[in-house]
Amino acid sequence: MRSVYPVLVVIAGIVAVWYAAAIWMNTTWTLQQAERAETQLSVAQVVAGSFGQERPRLPMPDQVVAELWETTVERKVTSKRSLIFHAGITLSATLAGFAIGAGLGILLAVGIVHSRVMDMSVMPWAIASQTIPILAIAPMIIVVLNSVGVQGLLPKAVISAYLSFFPVVVGMVKGLRSPDAMQLDLLKTYSANRAQGFWKLRLPASLPYLFASLKIGVAASLVGAIVAELPTGAVRGLGARMLTGSYYGQTIQIWSALFMAAIVAAFLVGLIGVLQRASLARMGMVR
Repeated sequence: MRSVYPVLVVIAGIVAVWYAAAIWMNTTWTLQQAERAETQLSVAQVVAGSFGQERPRLPMPDQVVAELWETTVERKVTSKRSLIFHAGITLSATLAGFAIGAGLGILLAVGIVHSRVMDMSVMPWAIASQTIPILAIAPMIIVVLNSVGVQGLLPKAVISAYLSFFPVVVGMVKGLRSPDAMQLDLLKTYSANRAQGFWKLRLPASLPYLFASLKIGVAASLVGAIVAELPTGAVRGLGARMLTGSYYGQTIQIWSALFMAAIVAAFLVGLIGVLQRASLARMGMVR
């Protein structure tokens, strides 16, 4: 129970700062309305006017929570105004891109560790690829794929894979290289070949690093899926929800979609954490 208190204190601090920032940012509209009506408002009236605005600059936490409740609990899952519906669209692209990116990252890591040529050639390019802003490359990928008739889920999955493969490559390479020289020499004394060394030493040793990188990769994959929905003018998905909110100045809609994305990311990371504990416990690496 003691471990919960610091978390609650941090959350309370964030909410307090959020309310203070929202009041400060939303008072402008209240003062403008009062100036047009040629009325004088007290401090309490100005603060009160900052609450409940239809299109605030910064929504209050209670407004975001109310919007989340309305668009998740009070709406049917099949409704196009349901955040669960839009989250499902984004989640499908996220999982597809994550599967592609994680698989590619693992294969590249294995090649980099076992081939000096790949280490010298592929790794620098993998690092250089991450210097390109995703907002710049996403429209290019979509246009190129659309020109060859590839539309729908795959372009978004490709962008998700682009963001998710790099953490997996770095983490897996680090993990595969984690066994020390004494452990490698011990395998040589048993006349183990390279394949046996990989399956019995390098791969098990890499699992903690792999799962840590998968947590980062799946979160990055979700970001890629959301970003991929923006330049296409999509009408479905969390990115589309944010886009329409920005078009019509619905800041509450934007923030609720952002929180839904955070909830989805937390769920995915938590799921990988469960798989991590189960896998490492089976191997006797955790209690």
